[in-house]
Amino acid sequence: MRATRRSNANRTTPSWKTPRETGSGTRDTGYVVTDVLILVGSESDKPRIEPAFEILSKAGVSYEFHASSAHRQPDQTGELVKTARKKGFKIVIAGAGLSAALPGFAASLTDLPVIGVPFAVGPLNGLDALLATVQVPPGVPVATVGIDNAKNAAHLAIRILKGPS
Repeated sequence: MRATRRSNANRTTPSWKTPRETGSGTRDTGYVVTDVLILVGSESDKPRIEPAFEILSKAGVSYEFHASSAHRQPDQTGELVKTARKKGFKIVIAGAGLSAALPGFAASLTDLPVIGVPFAVGPLNGLDALLATVQVPPGVPVATVGIDNAKNAAHLAIRILKGPS
């Protein structure tokens, strides 16, 4: 399932956006620029990541949401992540529970910043997901926020997009 919020119409463009990304949100190719790719492993995880949607929208940051599993759909999920930069994404937010493979899987396939959101599911209430998200191998960095803290993932993405002041 895919939900997209791509339009820049009827909202102000943050001053930190580059001229190429302002206005209609299109590049010379005519495609809409989307800043953040948001991934979760299944549609049932969507309510846990939705708080990020509002934060990003209020900041004028576009995003695209996909429910795609690193375990059940590795080829599809891999393709989403591998082509993210080419499609104009600048950051990946990946949420997962239990073994929380999705954030590390995404980070292993792209050089874009990946922000992991561990979900509070299962008998350990998200502690396993938190540890799995922060304990990725060297060279596969995942910035990790607190358990079920999709809002902080969105705030971090906004700060990354702004760059140093």
